[in-house]
Parts: sequence; C-alpha cells; structure tokens
Amino acid sequence: MSKQQVSILSALAYGLKNDNFSFTGYPVVGLHNRLITSSKCLETPENDVRVCGWDNRIDGLFFHDTSAAIDIHKIPHFIRDVKSLRDLHPSSFCNAELYNGILMRFIKNSSAFLGGQHDAVSIDIMYYRSRDPSHPRLHEDVWEEIEQMAIFKYGGRPHWGKNRPVAFINVASKYPNIGRFIAIKNLFDPHGLFSSAWSDAMLGLVPLTLSQSDGCALDGLCICSKDAHCAPQHGYYCRPGRIFRDARVCRKD
Repeated sequence: MSKQQVSILSALAYGLKNDNFSFTGYPVVGLHNRLITSSKCLETPENDVRVCGWDNRIDGLFFHDTSAAIDIHKIPHFIRDVKSLRDLHPSSFCNAELYNGILMRFIKNSSAFLGGQHDAVSIDIMYYRSRDPSHPRLHEDVWEEIEQMAIFKYGGRPHWGKNRPVAFINVASKYPNIGRFIAIKNLFDPHGLFSSAWSDAMLGLVPLTLSQSDGCALDGLCICSKDAHCAPQHGYYCRPGRIFRDARVCRKD
C-alpha cells in the first residue's frame, strides 16, 4: 500500500501543474503564490470561498509533520542511523510510509540572517495521531527517536511552521547571525507589534517553557524523564533510544 501511495504521488508530481490543468514534466516554473501541491480544494461559487482539505473549518486532512534541515555533510550518517533503527523494527515505519515515508528536499545555503550556513537536506515526516493528544501514536518511540536524532544528534534546524515544541529547544543557538536578525527586528518593529511569546522564545529572548504534566511527551510538549510523561496506563513508559541512546522516548513495554 505504501509503495502504491508513493508511486501515485510521484507520477502526479505531488500536485504540481505546468499549465494550471496538467503536469507535463519538470521544471515547473511559476509564481510561488500560485503553488498548491497538497490536494484539490472545494469551490463555493455562492460566496466565492475556497475551502481546502487542511482548513480547520471542515473535518478534512488531519496529520502532523516533523521537519528539520540537516547539513548535507551529516545527512549520510543520519540516514545510516535511521536504517539501523528500521532494521530493528521494519514494520514500525508503516506509520509514515502511507504519508510519503521520509521525504527529502535539498536546500542551498543562504546569506539570510536566519538562513542555513551550509547546503542542507530537509527531511519531512508526516504521520497520523489520534485527535486525542493523550493517546499514544503507533510506534511512538521510533518516531520520537528519529525526531531527537535529527534535532539533537545531528543539529537539525526545525522548520519554523511545523514540528512539536521539543524540536525548538535551544533553536536560537543554531543560527550564528541571530543577533544581527534581532537588531534589525528591533529597528523595524521597536514595539514588538509582530512578536509573540512564542517568537520571543524561538529567538532566545525568553526561555522556552515546556510542560512537565502527565502525558506531556506524547504530543512533544516535553521530552520524557519519567514514566508519567508517557502513558503508563496504555503500557507506554519512558525509555532510552535503541540507536541514539541519549534519546528519551515513550515505548510500549
């Protein structure tokens, strides 16, 4: 099923169109604001509103996304670790394979103050979890270990619009020019009109506060340090990673 899913999406170029109607081959050239690659949207002619599958006003698509950019010279080592983890539990990867598996995008280095200093590979892992965040997801420990491996072992820079809160621990330290960015930000927005408590934490201006409540690790609100952070009532306990031993994950035991 997973191979069929990826084959179909690849053949359809993940929704890209050359002429607004069909895909005839790469390259696909056009304005970024015209880019829609996820799915078709529902048109409502009576009020000229477009409703897309990810719109939270409808009961549409529901999945989560882990995404981090890893410097290109580190990516072979990351892939080897992921393959080692896969070899221990091949069936555990089915949770992501039905959503593309682990998608990789290649990114050039950038001179932007919050840009990557080196060429990188951005990994994207889409997965489903229950709408009840207190319920463990399938093979919770495997995907938590991959997440912590990418972010902490290999220094991955989390995608600003995706990820769980734990991916942003000490994120400001991964950007050497963040001080210059903050200086420009303060110049153009001295009153913090475009800032929030979350953006201040991302920029290292205030500490990032993570939860320590029961079950907090299930939804990435913390990294587990005790069983109560997982779901012992469902048989999930805090355990070290299998390949990345410094990881702390919720494993069904």
